[in-house]
Amino acid sequence: MVEQRTVVIGSDSGLHARPAALFVKAAAAAPVPVTIRVGDGKPVPARSMLSVLSLGARKGTEVTLEADGEDAARAVDELAALLARNLDVEG
Repeated sequence: MVEQRTVVIGSDSGLHARPAALFVKAAAAAPVPVTIRVGDGKPVPARSMLSVLSLGARKGTEVTLEADGEDAARAVDELAALLARNLDVEG
């Protein structure tokens, strides 16, 4: 079953530099492939740093995560929770 979550980027710098690296690392560890997109844009692999950076997602940007397969719900829930936090100030 396809799972989808929409979340607002919480990091001050958006999905760039450190927050993007933390997100990509978490996506790579997910049990299923996850895609991320901005608005109605083309979904890109969440495991690809260049693809994630190419989205240009700033603080407050709404993004949609999608995954299919066993544990897809858990994967998108965990990644959505990560994106909602301000990863610029968290250690």
